[in-house]
Amino acid sequence: MATPAIPGERDVPTHGERLPRRLGLWSAIAVLVGSTIGSGIFRVPSTVAADVGGLGAILLIWLLGAVVALFGALTLAELAAIFPRSGGIYVFLREAYGPLPAFLFGWTELLVIRPSALGAIAMIFATYTTSLFGLPEGRARWLAAAAIVVLAWANVRSVLWASAIVNATTAAKIAALAGVASIAFAFGDPSTGALVSTVSFTPRSWAGFGVALIAVLWAYDGWADLTFVAGEVKAPARTMPRALVIGTVLVVALYLLVNLAYLYVLPIDQMAGSKLVAADAARAIFGEVGASVISALVMLSAFGALTGSTLTGPRILYAMADDGLFFRPIAKVHPTYQTPYTAILLTSALGVAYVSIREFETLAGDFILGIWPFYALAVGAVFILRSKRADIVRPYRTTGYPVVPIVFLLASVLMLGNSLVENTAATGRDFAIILIGIPVYLVWRARAKQDDQPGSRRP
Repeated sequence: MATPAIPGERDVPTHGERLPRRLGLWSAIAVLVGSTIGSGIFRVPSTVAADVGGLGAILLIWLLGAVVALFGALTLAELAAIFPRSGGIYVFLREAYGPLPAFLFGWTELLVIRPSALGAIAMIFATYTTSLFGLPEGRARWLAAAAIVVLAWANVRSVLWASAIVNATTAAKIAALAGVASIAFAFGDPSTGALVSTVSFTPRSWAGFGVALIAVLWAYDGWADLTFVAGEVKAPARTMPRALVIGTVLVVALYLLVNLAYLYVLPIDQMAGSKLVAADAARAIFGEVGASVISALVMLSAFGALTGSTLTGPRILYAMADDGLFFRPIAKVHPTYQTPYTAILLTSALGVAYVSIREFETLAGDFILGIWPFYALAVGAVFILRSKRADIVRPYRTTGYPVVPIVFLLASVLMLGNSLVENTAATGRDFAIILIGIPVYLVWRARAKQDDQPGSRRP
C-alpha cells in the first residue's frame, strides 16, 4: 500500500530536478503576471476595434479571451501540482502522450515560439523607447537586440536577479494600469467615448472576430509560462495552483478594467485607427504629458514581460536536453549561478536573430499559432492522465472538471480552424514547422539508439 502523501513538496515526483527551488508564491505570481502584461494591452485594443467594430462585440471578445485564459490556467494548475518540473507543458505532454509530442513542442519552442515572443516584446519596448527619447527609428532593432542580451545576462547570473526585476516591474505596472484606469474614469469625458454608443454584439464579420481573437489571446498569453519554471518554485503542490489562478484572475481584472477605460474616453473609430491606443487615451485627458507618461509605462511593462519570457522559455529546452531529446550541453547548469545558462544563451541568440529580420505583427502571430496547438494538447492531457495515472496524488483538481477543459479545447479548435481559413499562409507555415519535427525526432532517436550500442562513442 502506498504511503499517504504529505501536502507540500514531498507529494510530487522530483524527476531528478537539478535547479534549486527559490521562487515563493509572490515571485511565482509576479512571473505569471509580469510575463502576461507586456505590450498587448497597449496595442491589441486598436486591432480589436478595427476587426470587430461594435461595442458589445468588443467587450464580448475580451470576455471570451478572459474565459479561455482562466479555464486554461485552472486546468494546467492540476498538472503543475502533479509534475512541478522545469519545462512545464513539455513535461505534461511527455507524461500524457510520450516523447514525440513533447519533442515537437520543444522543437517548435526553439524555432518559432520563444524567439518570436522575445522579438515581439523587445520590439515594442524599443519602439516606445525611441519615441519617448527622440531616438532615430532605425535604432529600434538595435535597442531591442541589446535588451534581449542584457536580460539574458541577468537570467544567467541569477534566477533571483531575474525574479527581482520581474517582481519590481510587475508591482509597478499593476499600480500604473490601475492608476491609468482610475484617472480615465475620474477625469475623462464620457461623452466622447464609445460607452455612450449603442451596444451591438454583432461583429463586422465572424471571420474577423476569429482573427481578432488571436490578437486578444496574444495579449492574455503568459498564464502558462509559470509552469516552465515549476522546478524552481518552493512547495509547488501548494504554490503552483494558487499562483496560476490568482495571477490569471488579476490579469483578467486589469485587462477588462483598462479596456473599459479606453472605451470611456475614446470612440471606436479612433481606437481602430490608433497604433498607440493607450497613449491616445491619456492624451485625451492630459494632452501630450499624459501620452509621454503612458509611453514610459509601456516601456516598463514590455521590459518586465521580456524579463519573464527570458526567464521561463529556456527551461523548456533545458528539460528537453535533460531527457536526451536535445543536445546534452543545453542541459548544463552553471556551477556557480545554478541556472541553465546554455539554454538561456541559445534562446536569447535566436531572439536577437528574429528581432533583426522580422516585423512585430509576424512575430506575434507566429507565437500564438505556434504555441496554441500545444496548449490544447496540454489541457487534453488532464483527461488522459486521470485515466492513465489515476493512482497519482493530486494536490489540486481542476475546478469545474470536465466542463472547464472541454470549453478550452472547443475554443482552441475554433480559433485554430478559423485562422487556417482566414490566414492560411501563416498558419500553414507554423503547422509545417511542427510536422517537420517528426522526421527530425525519428532521426534523433535512431542516432541515440546507435550511440547507446556497445562500443559506440557519444560525441
